[in-house]
Amino acid sequence: MVDHISPEARSNNMRRVRGKNTKPELLVRKILHRLGYRFRLHRKDLPGRPDIFLPKYKLAIFVHGCFWHGHTGCKRAKLPETRREFWTTKIGQNRLRDCMAVSSLQTLGIATVTVWECELKYQDKVTKRIDGATGRDSRVDGEATEGEGSRQTAARSD
Repeated sequence: MVDHISPEARSNNMRRVRGKNTKPELLVRKILHRLGYRFRLHRKDLPGRPDIFLPKYKLAIFVHGCFWHGHTGCKRAKLPETRREFWTTKIGQNRLRDCMAVSSLQTLGIATVTVWECELKYQDKVTKRIDGATGRDSRVDGEATEGEGSRQTAARSD
């Protein structure tokens, strides 16, 4: 199948794809903030420069786009019909780099969680995975509860 837009237009589209502060990443940060987690962004001193790092829990969170990181079994990870060899190589290199980053972080004693773009429609599952990795139950340890127009926070048991 031939690409339906010009090479210049395709190049402009691809140029606008961001690596930081993507919508999925912003959503994960919003979830973490709502749950009361403190975090740092894009730590350059850590292998793989994790999207989010929770220093207190030594937890690195990677927020991956299903297409760009080759999420196995996901419909969003379907390769384009054109330039298949290029995309197979590119996504394969991304996956290899991801594995090396996770391995390096684990060597340093840092746990990792990968949140896939398609998982964000199930925010409760994402919350449970992060809570499981931190050993914290945010339903008890500080999750903001929705009250009558005011923000309330449950007592923390740190």
